[in-house]
Amino acid sequence: MTSDQSRQRAEKNFKQEGRARDHRKAMTEYEAQALAVREKTARLKELRLAKEAQALNELPPAKPTKRRRAARREK
Repeated sequence: MTSDQSRQRAEKNFKQEGRARDHRKAMTEYEAQALAVREKTARLKELRLAKEAQALNELPPAKPTKRRRAARREK
């Protein structure tokens, strides 16, 4: 094997290792973002459910309905 072939093989291995590091870093960032989205969604869901429960407990009193007078018939 010549020194040129050895150098090419070393460069190829170096590039592969670099891509593997980039892949691991990208996956770590992706997983962190996905976790943050799931946590935020859960927090917002809890807030929404609490707001809905509070709204059910605090129903405004029913307004009295006005009765309409029956129209008088003319003779």
